[in-house]
Amino acid sequence: MKKKESGARGHTGRREFGGASQRRSLRKGQRSSRARSEGSSAMTSTGQDSSTKQRRSRHNPQSSPQDSSATLKRGVKKGTALHSSPNLAEVKKKGKMKKLSQAVEDDLVVGLKGLDLNPEPRVSFGTGLVFDEQLNDFHCLWDDSFPECPERLLAIKEQLILENLLDRCVSFQARFAEKEELMLVHSLEYIDLMETTQYMNEGELRILAGTYDSVYLHPNSYSCACLATGSVLRLVDAVLGAEIRNGMAVIRPPGHHAQHSLMDGYCMFNHVAVAARYAQKKHRIQRVLIVDWDVHHGQGTQFIFDQDPSVLYFSIHRYEHGRFWPHLKASNWSTTGSGQGQGCTINVPWNQVGMRDADYIAAFLHILLPVAFEFQPQLVLVAAGFDALRGDPKGEMAATPAGFAHLTHFLMGLAGGKLIMSLEGGYNLHALAKGVSASLHTLLGDPCPMLESPGVPCASAQTSISCTLEALEPFWEILARSVQPQEEDEVEEDKVEEEDEEDRWEAAGLPMDTWPVLQDRTGLVYDEKMMSHCNLWDNHHPETPQRILRIMCHLEELGLAARCLILPVRPAMDAELLTCHSAEYVERVRATEKMKTRELHREGANFDSIYICPSTFACAQLATGAACCLVEAVLSGEVLNGVAIVRPPGHHAEPDAACGFCFFNSVAVAARHAQAIAGRALRILIVDWDVHHGNGTQHMFEDDPSVLYVSLHRYDHGTFFPMGDEGASSQVGRAAGIGFTVNVPWNGPRVGDADYLTAWHRLVLPIAYEGGYNLASISESMAACTHSLLGDPPPPLTLLRPPQPGALASITQTIQVHRRYWRSLRMMKMDDKEECSSSQPKMKNPVSPKGETTPKAAVSAKKSPLGNAKSETAKAVLAQDQPSEQAVGAATLAETSSNEPTGRSTVNQHASASATNNVPNQTTSEEAVGETEPIHTPLASCTDKQITEASPIQGATAQQAPDQLTGRFGSLKLRSGAQEAPESEAGLLAEAAGGQDTNSLMLTQGFGNFNAQDVFYAVTPLSWCPHLVAVCPIPEAGLDMSQPCETCGTCQENWVCLTCYQVYCSRYVNGHMVHHHEASEHPLVLSCVDLSTWCYLCHAYVHHQDLQDVKNAAHQNKFGEDIPHSH
Repeated sequence: MKKKESGARGHTGRREFGGASQRRSLRKGQRSSRARSEGSSAMTSTGQDSSTKQRRSRHNPQSSPQDSSATLKRGVKKGTALHSSPNLAEVKKKGKMKKLSQAVEDDLVVGLKGLDLNPEPRVSFGTGLVFDEQLNDFHCLWDDSFPECPERLLAIKEQLILENLLDRCVSFQARFAEKEELMLVHSLEYIDLMETTQYMNEGELRILAGTYDSVYLHPNSYSCACLATGSVLRLVDAVLGAEIRNGMAVIRPPGHHAQHSLMDGYCMFNHVAVAARYAQKKHRIQRVLIVDWDVHHGQGTQFIFDQDPSVLYFSIHRYEHGRFWPHLKASNWSTTGSGQGQGCTINVPWNQVGMRDADYIAAFLHILLPVAFEFQPQLVLVAAGFDALRGDPKGEMAATPAGFAHLTHFLMGLAGGKLIMSLEGGYNLHALAKGVSASLHTLLGDPCPMLESPGVPCASAQTSISCTLEALEPFWEILARSVQPQEEDEVEEDKVEEEDEEDRWEAAGLPMDTWPVLQDRTGLVYDEKMMSHCNLWDNHHPETPQRILRIMCHLEELGLAARCLILPVRPAMDAELLTCHSAEYVERVRATEKMKTRELHREGANFDSIYICPSTFACAQLATGAACCLVEAVLSGEVLNGVAIVRPPGHHAEPDAACGFCFFNSVAVAARHAQAIAGRALRILIVDWDVHHGNGTQHMFEDDPSVLYVSLHRYDHGTFFPMGDEGASSQVGRAAGIGFTVNVPWNGPRVGDADYLTAWHRLVLPIAYEGGYNLASISESMAACTHSLLGDPPPPLTLLRPPQPGALASITQTIQVHRRYWRSLRMMKMDDKEECSSSQPKMKNPVSPKGETTPKAAVSAKKSPLGNAKSETAKAVLAQDQPSEQAVGAATLAETSSNEPTGRSTVNQHASASATNNVPNQTTSEEAVGETEPIHTPLASCTDKQITEASPIQGATAQQAPDQLTGRFGSLKLRSGAQEAPESEAGLLAEAAGGQDTNSLMLTQGFGNFNAQDVFYAVTPLSWCPHLVAVCPIPEAGLDMSQPCETCGTCQENWVCLTCYQVYCSRYVNGHMVHHHEASEHPLVLSCVDLSTWCYLCHAYVHHQDLQDVKNAAHQNKFGEDIPHSH
C-alpha cells in the first residue's frame, strides 16, 4: 500500500496528478478520518493495518538528475519495472477493497483494546522459595555413600547464600501434606504402609526397602516425604493465589519415580503429580504442564497421567535403547499416552551420553514449546533434576547451568509465568548447587548467561527429536510438517561437522556463569522533537507525528515508563550515518532543510512512498542517534535491554535512497555502531517482524556473516510492498553472507499468533542459538514488548488455531532453503527407526522389583486430546465369541511411517468412561501402556467373506449410522490369519487412494460375516486439508451414487471427483479415477461405496466440515435419508 505522495510519472515522463480524493485513495494507509488515523497509529513503523494491506502498491522511485545511476541500479536489482499511474477503474477497485477490509480492521482494533497489557492487578511479583532444614533429617542407615544424601541440600544452601539469592526470594514455611492430599495420587493402603515405617527398626526398614527398586528407608523418611510434598503444595497456593509469580521447592527425597502404590528410585511420594491434582481440585485449574528434565525418566508421573488429557507430561532423559535405568520401553519416544490421554505423554530419549545444551534446547524448541503453546497450560510444574549437568556421576551428560537457565526462561513464557520447580535428582554437589542457582536466577528475572558454542544438536539428538515429532504429529496440529526428508549431502555434512566438533570440544569443568547485577533493566529513548517531521500535503497520512506521542502516553498510563531508565537522545553523527549510507545521499537529505515547499514535494516524488518537510533531516538524524544511544547503554552495562520510540522509521532505507517512509536505517546504523564500540565484528541478530519486508536492512548486510538478518513479512508472491523478489525465501545473502539472510514470506493475509510462533520455534530460535547470537527483539510501538523487556510475564494467549496451510508452506520452504546452512534445522523423517528403537533389549515377561510379574495393561480405546489426529492406520486381531463393538475398541495404532508391525501405542476411537479401570496403578517393567501385543478377543461367529456393496445397515440393528463408521475409521479392511504379517501400511494407504481392494469387505454395523481370526485396519482421516478449496458446489442435478464409470462403464467400485463431479473407477478396477486426477490435477474424490474422501495431493483421507454438504447429498442418494450424526 505504499504510494508516492506526489503523483507518479507515466511512461511518457509526464507527471500525472489526479483529484484530491483520487490522490488520497492511492496514498499508503489512508484513513477515513483523523481520529481513526491517530487511534490506529501505533500498529507498526509502516502503518500496516488491515485496510492498508489491501491497497498498498509500489512504483519505482524516480531518480533525480544528480543521482539517476544509483537509483536505477537499485531499481534493477530489486527486479521492478516502471509503471504508469493507476487509472480510474483501479482507483475504484482499491476503494472497494478498503471497504471490504474495514470489518477486519475494526475486529483488529477491538481485539487490541481487549488486551490488558497491565499485569499488576492480577499478577504478583516475586519468586517463592521453600527450604527447610527438617528435610535433612533422614539418610541411608546402612550405606554412608548412598548418593541421595543430606549434603545435597547443604551444598545448595551454601551456593544460594554465596550468590545472595536467599535474600532476594520470598521465603515460605514448608508444611506437611495431608493424607487426603496424598490420596489424590497414591492409594490409602500404600500411604498407611509408608506411615508405619516411622516405627520400624533398621532391620525391618532394610527388609521393606529391599522389596522396592533403588530405595532406602529411615524412620524419618515418611515425615520428610510428606514435608517435601507439602512444600510444593504451599507454592501452588502462593502462585495460584497471586502471592508470588513463580517459585522453587528445594526438597528431598525426590518424587517423580513414585507410583500409585509403589516406592521407586529414591522416591516415596510423587510431589509434582500430587501438586497437579491439588491445583486442579482446589484451584480449578484445567490444564497442567509437567516438564521433567531429570536425567532419569519419570515413569511414576507418566503412569499416573497416562490416560489424562488435562495433564501434558514431557520428559527428556537418558535412555540408551532401554539400557539405562529404569529400563522401560515406556520411556521411549513411541509411548505417547493412552485412552483419552493419547498424545499427552511426550518422551525425548537420549541414546548416548554427553548430551549438551544445544541438544536440550533443540528438544524444547522443536517439540515442547510448540505443543505447550497449543495445549495452553494454566500452570507449569518442573520436576527439576540436575543430574544431566556435566560432572554428574549418574547422568554422564554435558549440560551446563547456563543451559538450564535458558530452559527455565523458555518455560516462564507459558501459563502467564505461573511456574513451580520441584527439586528431583542431582548427585554432583557442586554441579547441583550451580544448576539450582542458575534456574533460581532466571526465575528472579536475571538475564540468561551466554551459552557455550557450538549451538547445534548432535546427530543422535536430532534422531531422537525427529522420532518424537513423528510420533506426536498425529495429535498436535502445530507439529504438522515438522520433519522433512533428509538429503544425502546433509547426512555427509553432519558426519564431517560433528567429527570436527568432537575434536574441538573437551569435557572440561563447569563454566563460570556471570550474572550481571543492573540497577536498571530496561532503557527507554524518546524525544518529542521527532514529531516535527510531518506531511505538509496530507494530514491523514498514517505515518503521523502522533504515533510516538500516543505510544509514550500509553507507556506512562501503564506505569511502564516509570520502570524504565529514560536515556538522553542525541542526533546521529555523520560518521555513524556513513557506516550504512553514502556521503552523497546523506548530503542530499541534509539539503532538504533549506528547500521550499514545492521543491520538497518534487524531491519526495523522486523516491518510493516518501514525503519530506524542512524538519525531516533533523528528525531522521535524531531517530538514528537515539538507537545508537540505546546500543551504548546496553553494551556499557547501564541497562540490559531497551526500547526506542522513534520516527521516521528506518528499515526500508537503502544505502543511497529513501524508501517507504524511511530515510536513515536506524537499526542498521545501530548494529554497525555496536560493532565499532566492540572493536570487532560483533555477532548481531536483527529480527524484523514489520509486516513489510525490510529491503534496505537486507541489502546492507547481505554479504556480511557477522549480522544475521531474519524477516517475517507479508509477501504475496512478490506483489506486496516492497514489490519484487527481495523478500522471497530464496534470498539467502551473497558471498560470505550466504545463509545469513533469512526471509519468512507470508503469502496472504490473516497470519496470526500460531503462525508466528511456529516460525519462531522451528526457524528463528534454532538458527539464533546455533549461530551464537544474542536475541534482541526491537520494538518501536507495542507496550507488550516493553512489558517483556522489563521481565513481566507475557499475557496469556487465546487457544491457538492450527497454523495456516499457507503459513506452514512458507515456513517449510524457508527451512528447506536454509537447511544446507544451519544444521539445527535438519529435523528429518526417520524411514528406518532402528536408531531409536530396534536395538532395545528384548525383555519378555519382565519382573517387577518385588519379584511379581506385572500384568499387561488392558489398554482401552483412545482419542486424540484435541481431536486432530492425522491419517494413521490401526490394527486389531479379532478372535471368536466377542461382540463386534468390543473388537472395535481393541484397535491398536500402527504408525504408517514405520516398518515395525508391533510395539505401537494403542488407539481407541470411542473412549469409554471406565477406561481408567483397565490400567494397573503402577508398573516398573517394559509392559507400559502403549506397548501391548495384538489383542486377541472373542468375536461372534462370522464366516462369509464375500464382497457386500449393499447398504451398510443390511442385516444389523440400527445402533450406528454408516457415517459414524466412516468418520471414526475411514476405510476398514479384513484379512484372515491373525499370525500372518500384515501388509505394509504404505500399501494400505495406496489402496485407499483408489478405493477398496476387491478382496476387502466393507465394515457394516454388524461387521458382516467373516472368519474367526481376522485383522482389520482403520484409517483416521486428516482433520483439515489445504486442498479443500478445490471442492465445487454440488451440481443442480444432484448426485447419482450408482452412476457407472464414465470410461469403462463398471459399477463395481467408483469415485466422484469433487471438482468436476465426473465418476470413474478405482485403481483396483481399471484405475480411471487415477488417470483423471493425473490429467486434471483435481485433488479430492468421494467414494461411492463408503462415502470417504481421499486427497491425492495429501495422500490421505480427509474429513472436514467443508465436505459435509456433499457427503450428506451422497448419503441421501444412497440411503434415502440425511446423515444421522455429523463429525
